Amino acid sequence: QAFLTMAAPDDLRDLVVPACLCVLKMASAPSQTIYVNNLNDKIPKDELRRSLYSLFSQFGAVLDVVALKTARMRGQAFIAFRDIGNATTALRTMQGFVFFGKPMRVTFAKKKSHAIMKEEGSFTKQTAAKLIETAKARAAENAVVGDKPNAILFFANLPSDTTGQTISVLCNQFPGLKDVRMVPMRPDIAFVEFESVDHATVAKTSLHGFEIAPGASISVSFANQ
Repeated sequence: QAFLTMAAPDDLRDLVVPACLCVLKMASAPSQTIYVNNLNDKIPKDELRRSLYSLFSQFGAVLDVVALKTARMRGQAFIAFRDIGNATTALRTMQGFVFFGKPMRVTFAKKKSHAIMKEEGSFTKQTAAKLIETAKARAAENAVVGDKPNAILFFANLPSDTTGQTISVLCNQFPGLKDVRMVPMRPDIAFVEFESVDHATVAKTSLHGFEIAPGASISVSFANQ
């Protein structure tokens, strides 16, 4: 099996995944898996996986992110999508995107045809539907009605291990990002400032209810001033 779920223990992933990389090579033909290189190899492995998941899941359901710190795989990652169209959009959009200070190089990965089929078998329709319903419920619970637009956004419901770098990567997709401020002793919230109300509004509309990690959707509202 070429991919393991993100919940798999690191020691197991690190043993199994390299053995399967022989079937993952760069290719020009579209596929459900994309290969990314020229990544910043100084970013911790877990943070890199989380950031890549957050960044690429905006294009569609991500089955897995493989990012290892071995000598052979340093600065590289594989992202597996459920849908080939989502993978194609991600490749075209993220080509050259500056990620942790370095421009990404993105191409399709060549793999055995049964690899994604096996992964889809472990990611059932029932599981996907449950995650979608959970995200919708959390977004509804945390929707802010009648808040006054301004250039500062309030992020809530962040996973406890979220860092300022993760939020920066997520928000850098939108123009006008000015500053990200985490709150000491409260890793579940953050304040993100943009250069204008219009810039903040675009980011808020796109990110409110966004699933930053499997089963974890964030709440984004205008900050009180």
